[in-house]
Amino acid sequence: MRKILIIGAGKSTSVLIEYLLQKSESENIEIIIGDLIVENARKLAGEHRRARAMQLDIFEKNEREQAVQDADLVISMLPARFHIEVAKDCLRFGRNMVTASYVSDEMQQLDEEVRKKGLVFMNEIGVDPGIDHMSAMKVIDRIRQQGGKMLLFESFTGGLVAPESDTNLWNYKFTWNPRNVVVGGQGGVAKFLQEGKFKYIPYNRLFRRTEFLEVKKYGKFEVYANRNSLKYKSIYGLDDILTLYRGTIRRVGFSRAWNMFVQLGMTDDSYTMENSEEMSYRDFVNSFLPYSPTDSVELKFRHNLKIDQDDIMWDKLLELDIFNPDKKVGLKNATPAEILQKILMEKWTLSPEDKDMIVMYHKFGYEINGEQKQIDSTMVHIGEDQTRTAMARTVGLPVGIAALKILNGTISTPGVQIPITKEIYDPILKELEENGISFKEEKKEYLGYNPFGEVGN
Repeated sequence: MRKILIIGAGKSTSVLIEYLLQKSESENIEIIIGDLIVENARKLAGEHRRARAMQLDIFEKNEREQAVQDADLVISMLPARFHIEVAKDCLRFGRNMVTASYVSDEMQQLDEEVRKKGLVFMNEIGVDPGIDHMSAMKVIDRIRQQGGKMLLFESFTGGLVAPESDTNLWNYKFTWNPRNVVVGGQGGVAKFLQEGKFKYIPYNRLFRRTEFLEVKKYGKFEVYANRNSLKYKSIYGLDDILTLYRGTIRRVGFSRAWNMFVQLGMTDDSYTMENSEEMSYRDFVNSFLPYSPTDSVELKFRHNLKIDQDDIMWDKLLELDIFNPDKKVGLKNATPAEILQKILMEKWTLSPEDKDMIVMYHKFGYEINGEQKQIDSTMVHIGEDQTRTAMARTVGLPVGIAALKILNGTISTPGVQIPITKEIYDPILKELEENGISFKEEKKEYLGYNPFGEVGN
C-alpha cells in the first residue's frame, strides 16, 4: 500500500483529506496525517480504515525524518516558512513533495538537486497561487498555438463572503487567515505594467487606486494591485506584453473604508503598544489621534480623516464598535495590527451558517491575423458549509489531485516547479471541473488598458 504523509491539519486540509480518502481504495493509498496537536489529526482521520493520525513536531528532526522516510509522497500544509526543512528531508530520502505555498528562495535553490534525483517538488498548487496559474496558462498557451500575440493579461482573485451571507456594511468577512488580510500589501511597492508603462503604488496609496469589474449574476467588484505583478512576465513567458496587472478582489467600497485604518497607522505590525492589555477599543483609536482637551474621539477621527457624519464610511466604523470605552483589547505587548485584527474578528468571523465565495477573473488581450481581441474568463465558487468552504475546496482539491497525478506518474517532469505546463494544468483543471470548479469564457471587444475611458498614459 502506498503512503501519503500530510503534515499540518489546518482548515484547508479537511477537503484535501476527504478527497484522498474517497480515492484511497481505488488508488491503494493510506493517508497519514501528522500534526503537533494529534487531536486535530484524529478528527480529520475519523474512523476511516485507510487514515491514520500521528503526533508530529516538525522541529523534532528525528521524528520528522522518520515520518518522511516512511511515506511515498509528502504534502506539507504547514505555514510557508516551515516547508524548507520538510523539503530537505524529501530530497535526502527521495520523496516527491507538494505544497500550496509560493516558491521561496530556499526552495528554489534545491531545484538542481531535485532534478538530479528525478523528484517532483510541486508548489503553488492551491487557489491563488495555483488555480490562477493553471487557468491563465491554459488560455495563454491556446492563444499562442493559434498564432496570437499576447498584449494584455490581468488577473484578479478574492476570498469573499457569499451573497446570501453578506450581512455587514463592509460586505466582507474573514474567509482565510485574518492576519494576512490586516497586513496585506505591506512591505513593498505594488509594481505592474500598463500599456508599456511601468507603474508603482506605495502602500499608503494602495487602497485608493482601485479598479472595477463586473461578474455576471454577482455584480460589481473592485480590485487593488498585488505587490509585484512584474515577476509573472518571465513565469508566464510574457516578456513583450504591454499590460500585466494582478490584483485582489473586494466588494466596491471596501478599499476606501480600509484606507482609514491605513492612514491612521492601525495596520502597522512593526512595533508594540504600551499597556495594550488594559487598553479599551476607544483608547486604541485615540492613540492615533491628536490630543484635545475638548473634542471627543469621534470628532477628532472625523476631522482628521475628513469624514462627514452622514458618510457611509462612518456607519462602517460604528458597526465595528471601535469606539467602545468598555471593551478591553486584552492582548499583551500587541502591535496595532494585532489589536485591529482582534476587533475585526468579533464582527467579521463567519457564523456557522455562513458560506464563503472565491471569485477569480482573468482578462486576456491579444492580436491575431491583424485583429485585436479579448477573452474574459471568470470562476465563482461558493462553499457548501464551514468544513467544505470555497477556500478549503479550491486549495485542498488541486493539492490532492496533483499529489495523485505525481504518485501515478502522470506528472513526472522533475524539479522545483509551479503548475504552468500543459502536463500539469490539463489533467488537474479537468478534474477540478468534474468537482464543480470551472471557468466561463466570454469574448469581448479589445480596448487595451482603459478602465475609465480616459485618454493618456
